[in-house]
Amino acid sequence: MRGSDAKPKPETIDEYLAGVKPDQRIALEKLRRAIRATATNAEECISYGIPAFRLNGRALVFFGAWANHCAFYPGSSATMKKFHTDLKGFEISKGTIRFSADKPLPVALVKKLVKARMAQIDDKSS
Repeated sequence: MRGSDAKPKPETIDEYLAGVKPDQRIALEKLRRAIRATATNAEECISYGIPAFRLNGRALVFFGAWANHCAFYPGSSATMKKFHTDLKGFEISKGTIRFSADKPLPVALVKKLVKARMAQIDDKSS
């Protein structure tokens, strides 16, 4: 029986961050503050087991800590393509930007990615 051994799933971003390595926590808190400053109407949640923000009931962006890196998920491959040159120097795949705690994503870039994603959501909901 695994029930008692299983780590409880976090229900809030604070609970999630409490369970990650200190250097990753610092990088992810900085990312979280940049998202909140940009998407002031977005709500925090846990989605797919990782921290996320929702805007108007739709997924905006996600982020998380993994064994050897942190990741930011802008929620759209179109957003990733739009900022491809800004993302040079980071390991990227279709919907993921990987970064290390000692080389976090620049706040200005996070804000640009979030604004682009917000515009996408606004376009689809009108």
